[in-house]
Amino acid sequence: MRLDLLSNGTRYDGLARKYRPQSFSELVGQEHVSKTLQNAINSGRVAHAFLFTGARGVGKTSTARIMAKTLNCAVGVTPEPCNKCPQCEEITKGTSTDVFEIDGASNNGVDDVRDLRDNIKYLPSHSRYRIIIIDEVHMLSTNAFNALLKTLEEPPEHVKFIFATTEPHKLPVTILSRCQRFDFKRVTLAKIIGRLRDIAGQENVTIGDSSLALIARKGDGSMRDSLTAFDQVLAYSGNSVSDEDVTTLLGTIDRRLLEEISAAIFTGDTQGVLAGVKQVDLVGYNMRQFCQELIEHFRNLLVIRSVKKPEDILDITAAELDVLHKQSLHVSALDIQRRLTLFIKAEAEMSYASFPRLIVEMALLKAALLAPLVPIQELIEKIKSLETAAVHTPSLPWEASRTASPPSLQRNERQDPVSSRPSRSEAIAASQSETIEGHADWGRFVAFVNGKDLQLGSVLEHGSPLKQENGLIEIGFPAGSYYLTAALDVEFIAEVQALACSFAGGNTTIRVKSIETGFADAPLSLAEKKKSDAEQHLATLKQEIENHPVIKEAERVFGCSITEVREF
Repeated sequence: MRLDLLSNGTRYDGLARKYRPQSFSELVGQEHVSKTLQNAINSGRVAHAFLFTGARGVGKTSTARIMAKTLNCAVGVTPEPCNKCPQCEEITKGTSTDVFEIDGASNNGVDDVRDLRDNIKYLPSHSRYRIIIIDEVHMLSTNAFNALLKTLEEPPEHVKFIFATTEPHKLPVTILSRCQRFDFKRVTLAKIIGRLRDIAGQENVTIGDSSLALIARKGDGSMRDSLTAFDQVLAYSGNSVSDEDVTTLLGTIDRRLLEEISAAIFTGDTQGVLAGVKQVDLVGYNMRQFCQELIEHFRNLLVIRSVKKPEDILDITAAELDVLHKQSLHVSALDIQRRLTLFIKAEAEMSYASFPRLIVEMALLKAALLAPLVPIQELIEKIKSLETAAVHTPSLPWEASRTASPPSLQRNERQDPVSSRPSRSEAIAASQSETIEGHADWGRFVAFVNGKDLQLGSVLEHGSPLKQENGLIEIGFPAGSYYLTAALDVEFIAEVQALACSFAGGNTTIRVKSIETGFADAPLSLAEKKKSDAEQHLATLKQEIENHPVIKEAERVFGCSITEVREF
């Protein structure tokens, strides 16, 4: 016995076949297409080629058959077929000799198109038009499209072409330009639920609105997929369907579970959050699918908190909208957005993770323990109070004169005998002042060279003045460095020597030596001294800022600390 036969020998048609639209009035969710085609028929402006595009199961092939019936109906070319004449009945059953429905995936060769092109030369046997319906037309090969092109451009008067595809971008532009294109929309959740409720009434099935919503959401905008899922539910539950049966069979996430987990997140209930994840795992839901459902749930909450009329944007039922609205009353849009960002990041990480449940749990715990943001108005009031308290305090350190050392530093110098010792840079400066003759010092000489040749000066800035006497300047560079290699060049020494003679007003010899990095007796180079001075300056500035009473009060009020100081 065949699988599609019942025990009494009759054939069972699935709901998708049994309740397939047979007229434009029965076509759900594509009113813009129905109206346009009916107006074209009424005005006599029926094109020779149509292209129906859209997602799977939204009514493309059904519309093509309805269009074929309206053109070949025995009553005449009419905006609605009678579905009673022999032509309409043959098209409904798929037995019409004048309506060819071809699968582009299995008949995609150039020979198939050539056979079709030869057959359409003949007049229809007993209908008004020969109508060619090619489903999944994007599957045709390039040669097949080329063979069809000329016929499509200038077809016989008795031929109409109707193409259907889910991927119109794969069609050649030459084909697209010769067709009237109709884009089919995804069917909204409310319309799918309404259609399922009508079918449930005709089938004498008892089912609740929440179960219908779960089935419709499983279809994801496809009426055919929703009817297939409904058929599966009826096969499992019979004529009495419960919410538990639907969630168990279809593997969908119960909306109540999402609501409980989100409520636990907003109240910081980590126990409830992890218990919800455990429930998801026990039922056998896919963790990534659960994360996606959670993202959609928080996206709905965000929309409700962000717009005045969320029902115009969200594709959910009125009951679900009411529940979400109540849950979002005491949560700000910013708090929802921060948590939504965590879930989106977790979903992306799950694509290559070995422990998807752990990633979901970490994201949910972060969302539950997320510290609340302080309102900006409250921060402004605290800043105003700080400004009031600072009226009689000394000016901030970066506004004060730096002619004298801060008292805090002077106290530290007296208390710390080590800090009172001269630094290495100070010792080197004293040494330089002793070795450099009256009218010239190393810094002035490098500045003089920079004014003449920046390339030479940039190298000298990284050299240490080991000795400077009348008629001799000895410069040390770190061993193995680029600057030592550059300074040992004969041309470099000659050019620097010429500038030294000009600077000193007499013959001066330049001598370059190699020194080990960190050599204690070598004075700092200008580059090292600049870096050391800058670090000391920032350290001094940070200490002054940390000791300022306004800063201390700000740290107390806001519970923060200074991590970095920059000078602009």
